[in-house]
Amino acid sequence: MVPAAESSAVLACWLAIEFLHVPELRKEARLRTLKSGRIVLPNGNSTISCTIRNLSAGGACLELASQVGIPDAFDLIIGEGNVRRPCRVAWRKANRMGVQFG
Repeated sequence: MVPAAESSAVLACWLAIEFLHVPELRKEARLRTLKSGRIVLPNGNSTISCTIRNLSAGGACLELASQVGIPDAFDLIIGEGNVRRPCRVAWRKANRMGVQFG
């Protein structure tokens, strides 16, 4: 059985997450998307497939099978290869990473 104090703290935390609005800190709003992407490694010869989960003029959130071997800076090919953007990793979490363009 969970002690009452601990269960109250868990409930309070859940309520805060569920009902409080956290302000958006990004400069540009990101739009949800499910585009295909390819990370171009610095050698220029290798690419890693990814899914672009959201996208803005300033950056994107990428979903990958694994982040092993992905450097902090690379080019991202968006969609069918029409757009190629230089990226810098802003954050990493499990199978997702946030990147800034430029």
